Amino acid sequence: MTTGERTDIIVAGAGPVGLVAALALARKNFQVTLIGPEPSSQEQRTAALMLPSIELLETVGLAARDLDEAAPLSIMRIVDATGRLIRSPAVTFRAAEIGENAFGYNIPNRVLNAALAERVEASAGIRWERSLVSEWILHKNEVEAVVGNGERITARLCVAADGRSSSAREAAGIGVRHRALPQTALVCNFGHKRHHGYASTEFHTEHGPCTQVPLPGGYRSSLVWVMAPEQAALWAELSDDVLAERVETQLQSMLGKVEIEQGRGLFPLSSVLPKRFAARRVALVGEAAHVFPPITAQGLNLGLRDVADLSECVGDGFDDPGADQVLTRYERRRLPDIFARSGAVSLVNSSLLASNLPAQLARGAGLALLDNIPGLRSFFMREGMRPGSGLRSILPTFPSLSRVRETDQPADSRS
Repeated sequence: MTTGERTDIIVAGAGPVGLVAALALARKNFQVTLIGPEPSSQEQRTAALMLPSIELLETVGLAARDLDEAAPLSIMRIVDATGRLIRSPAVTFRAAEIGENAFGYNIPNRVLNAALAERVEASAGIRWERSLVSEWILHKNEVEAVVGNGERITARLCVAADGRSSSAREAAGIGVRHRALPQTALVCNFGHKRHHGYASTEFHTEHGPCTQVPLPGGYRSSLVWVMAPEQAALWAELSDDVLAERVETQLQSMLGKVEIEQGRGLFPLSSVLPKRFAARRVALVGEAAHVFPPITAQGLNLGLRDVADLSECVGDGFDDPGADQVLTRYERRRLPDIFARSGAVSLVNSSLLASNLPAQLARGAGLALLDNIPGLRSFFMREGMRPGSGLRSILPTFPSLSRVRETDQPADSRS
């Protein structure tokens, strides 16, 4: 790489969202420079990817369904384990109810990252600079990144996939609303005696959700247990046998005897929402654009929808991928989805932390409706997988989003 290199698009951040963004934009015939160190091969977390995310991965050359360590998510449950005066009924969602074999697939992050990295390395349209950006310099018509060794890379658009503390977002002057939450997630994998049946169960507790997600083979699962920070710190130091007993108790012994596998992680929770999603030739995706608690598997799926919309916007016939009209279109497309998802997750999380009777009643009534009204349950499942599909299933003549979007095609776009 030489000093003063020019490219079409810089993607900052080489996590799963950044890797997919680089691949998707390269497929639009842009020259892409990906900046960021390779993801850790020791990552313990998994990604529960819904079908639209799986379809996006397939468009960039990754058949995620065929990965050896991908487990289908055929059933999803919500169980009230709060122990409060008013408890909600358990609700079970089955993919077969909406004509699908699975809602999506659960994939270990290390497996997903390795497969994506392999495809990035094989792409002729992507150059991977495995370092960090030390400085951003934003001009009217271009973005300049200074990497760790002092070399400069100039592009017409920066895709900020560099996480919740995004330096690209800060350079663009985009402020954020940040709120630290009184919760920490304890993450680990575990084996169990009974087959999980490719079902994921989210136990709602007074401190947040405790979510079991199936891994391949039938007798292993991943766990994301949200609890008070002090409790999480103590439990992370427990012996495997003691933690296994507590996990089995929390899961109500539904999977039988539990054995904790090596590797645990603690992740303090927070909520981050930018005041804008694009400005000054910088477009935010992934955790640079939204951070919220790990409830209903929305985080990475939302980030991949950012990538899908952005790649569509920059590929809609514009000569300049960082032009104001491109970023305006991107913001318009993403704002309803991001605000709706982050708001819904925040509401569910707040209802778990709230001990007052009205909150318990409202939450119980909502889950009771989902349990007893098949049409509403079907709507909820479709919307959870693919935004807008729930409405289209109820109103088949409702205009598609793509048709609505065609009406705002700018007059100065190229053919």
